[in-house]
Amino acid sequence: MSTGFDALQSHATRLRGTPLSALLAREPDRIAAHTLRSGPLYFNFARQSYDTAAWHALLAQGEDADLAGAFRRLFDGEKVNVTEGRAALHTALRGQHSDAVVAREAYATALDVRERMSALIAQLEASDVTDIVSVGIGGSDLGPRLVADALRDPLPRRFRVHFLSNVDGAAAQRTLAPLDPARTAAVLISKTFGTQETLLNGGILRDWLGGSERLYAVSANPERAAAALDIAPDRVLPMWDWVGGRYSLWSAVGLPIALAIGFDRFEQLLAGASAFDAHVIGSPIADNIAVRHALTAVWNRNVLGHAAQGVMTYDQRLALLPAYLQQLVMESLGKSVRLDGSPVGIDTVPVWWGGAGTDVQHSFFQALHQGTQIVPLDFVGTVRNDDPYAENHLALMSNLLAQSEALANGQASDDPHRSYAGGRPSTMILLDALTPQSLGGLIAMYEHSVYAQSVLWGINAFDQFGVELGKQLANGLLPALKGETEAKDPVTRALLAEIAARG
Repeated sequence: MSTGFDALQSHATRLRGTPLSALLAREPDRIAAHTLRSGPLYFNFARQSYDTAAWHALLAQGEDADLAGAFRRLFDGEKVNVTEGRAALHTALRGQHSDAVVAREAYATALDVRERMSALIAQLEASDVTDIVSVGIGGSDLGPRLVADALRDPLPRRFRVHFLSNVDGAAAQRTLAPLDPARTAAVLISKTFGTQETLLNGGILRDWLGGSERLYAVSANPERAAAALDIAPDRVLPMWDWVGGRYSLWSAVGLPIALAIGFDRFEQLLAGASAFDAHVIGSPIADNIAVRHALTAVWNRNVLGHAAQGVMTYDQRLALLPAYLQQLVMESLGKSVRLDGSPVGIDTVPVWWGGAGTDVQHSFFQALHQGTQIVPLDFVGTVRNDDPYAENHLALMSNLLAQSEALANGQASDDPHRSYAGGRPSTMILLDALTPQSLGGLIAMYEHSVYAQSVLWGINAFDQFGVELGKQLANGLLPALKGETEAKDPVTRALLAEIAARG
């Protein structure tokens, strides 16, 4: 792959200093050539800083890496998670796009669990419960929280759904204080049911509720759920080792989503993701949106050397998308060794961050426009609004368009303090409207882009061993905080002494 990167570097050298406006002028068909659509999703890559020749060189990288074959292996349930010897069959949770036996069986299993989800929701709807507390962390929290917030109606539906993730007791106190334990149920989500945060918060919920009768769980370890918090098996929905946590919102982990927005709309979310899956598995890589997004990311990271990537959502309902993508992208691609354990030899994931416009224009956009580091951006907007405030939506959209244009083109001035260099690349993503289908497709796009990047870099997108060391040390330090043992690290010992003196 290094030879290919050398070729890409020659294109970067050739294009260095070329304004994005000059690329548009040179290539009359540039906008059409760099625009792609899948259902309700529109993608415009015309403000990325490659020209046709560089794009063709990038595309050759995708062909050399056999991205089409890699996607087929993913959908067919081959063990693409090689370090853990597992498949990654999240696509089978939302649709049937493979004739492979393992994929068809996974899809049938997912359908069975959805029936159980529907039955549990019906039971809750027939009860006096008005509020649901969803307890989980990481992939057991960020996906459901994003979707429930993005798609909730202005007024609650049958249930008000609240999310509790942090082990900090203040979070539990603030979540529970306004609720009535007699009218509340809780869903505890943990694959192993050994996650410290979920067990501690689950214990708080059990005591606050006065027992486990209104505790529900989603876990691959129902026996541990029963032993830890006495949750009956008929209130436990399964997870599987062939679905990673950050890819799991399509499974029973989505129970809080279905409770928040309705089971019918949850199924529409799955249908939207499945429709994008069909695009990915059925499109040649030159027309494949996820491949285009992934190759653009590789260009910006490895060829141009940009160390950060932003995502700006010009729809307040998508304000949690940057936090969700931080985990999806950085946990998946934050690797420094290849599949065979050898050093990867190139930079992998950039730092992902972002926020919701127009708020962010009044916080960190100064650095994006005039700072010394270029940060490529994904802009995400919705064409049609669902609120009655049409003038506000027009103002929002004008700011979305203006920021992308200003970052790309800049503005010269005799006063250097008022000069904008421009040349800041971005991709424009427009949803026809924010619906379960469009949101499902958008999330699926990012999942597939992440996988394609991992294939291009030769790394595993589906393990996350990097999160374990800190958790292991934290478990070992609990006795030290209680004064029962002494920490080995001298700085930690000094910090423990300070905490003991001030506690």
